[in-house]
Amino acid sequence: MTRLSPFIALAAAGLGYGVGRLLRGGTPVNSRGGRPAGRPKSPRTRALEGGAAMLQGHPAFKGFDIYLVGFHPMKDDPEKQFEAHHLCRQVNEDFAECVLFDGNGPDANLVGIEYIISEMLFEQLPQDERRYWHPHNGEILSGQLIAPNLPEPAEHTLMSDKMNSYGKTWHLWDTTSADALTRRLPIGEPMLAWSFCRDGEALQWLIDRRDRDFGTNTDARRLARRDLVDEAHPQVGVDALKGRFKRPTQDIPGVMDRGDG
Repeated sequence: MTRLSPFIALAAAGLGYGVGRLLRGGTPVNSRGGRPAGRPKSPRTRALEGGAAMLQGHPAFKGFDIYLVGFHPMKDDPEKQFEAHHLCRQVNEDFAECVLFDGNGPDANLVGIEYIISEMLFEQLPQDERRYWHPHNGEILSGQLIAPNLPEPAEHTLMSDKMNSYGKTWHLWDTTSADALTRRLPIGEPMLAWSFCRDGEALQWLIDRRDRDFGTNTDARRLARRDLVDEAHPQVGVDALKGRFKRPTQDIPGVMDRGDG
């Protein structure tokens, strides 16, 4: 059966024009950290911004309309976990690119980037490159990854489209750090993010807070996506973090490690 493009699903849901406004709408989630270090904007800077907004148009920046919210553990330190707000552009059927924020309100900070590729493109990667790419089936089948404000049928099609895909994600700024300076400036080495592939790996309070903020129910989304288990292939990297958490974890139906790569 031919899989619908996520954009066809959006159009079928009657979204069409203004889709970015809808996806980014809803409850504003402020930055989990706070404002960056620095002085307030001067009138001169604000005037320059206004002129730039009117006179400068760059097609390369258009199309970042798909809004996703999920959770990322850091591969080298899995107990360091972030709520990640993705603003994504689908470049073609096999490749998407996202900018990551720590919220969706006006004070949200840009904290990272993610590239998303299909299973077909992943198979073309050199063996030593694959260690940077995390599998997505656990995020989808657990119900943890959501597309806020999309009608359920459109979100379901979008998630189906991302089954068996992989992401390469770098977090550049820990705005929730206990260190005051690190909270206010992007200090330190980039952090390679991974995905949650087993129940119990993600901190429950992170999931509960996100569900409260958006009025969503992760368990209900998981139940609604049970049919996607039939689409799941074993993926490289599913067991990369297995046994590295301080609490019991268990398998998610349909999320299987491929054993190579």
